[in-house]
Amino acid sequence: MAKLDNKQPSLALYENILKLKTVEECRSFFEDLCSATEVRAMEQRFDVAVLLSQGKIYNDIVGCTGASSATISRVSRMLSSGTGVLRGITEQVSDSE
Repeated sequence: MAKLDNKQPSLALYENILKLKTVEECRSFFEDLCSATEVRAMEQRFDVAVLLSQGKIYNDIVGCTGASSATISRVSRMLSSGTGVLRGITEQVSDSE
């Protein structure tokens, strides 16, 4: 196996995520790669992002997700100043519900 350059982020993770074919396969991949706490944190942040995109207020989001106000604030910041990909996805989810 080739030695990975720790200074450069590996694209292999992202390239291989794109090869996953089903939701179940994707879930299993993340369960194998991450701790249960890490997976839950990502799921919670995504749920928070969707609720923020729907215009929900912090108190409602805390009640629905159990997320802390710090997590909600962090996700809100990413929706407004991140790359825009998360915002686009959450808007699609909100539109389909």
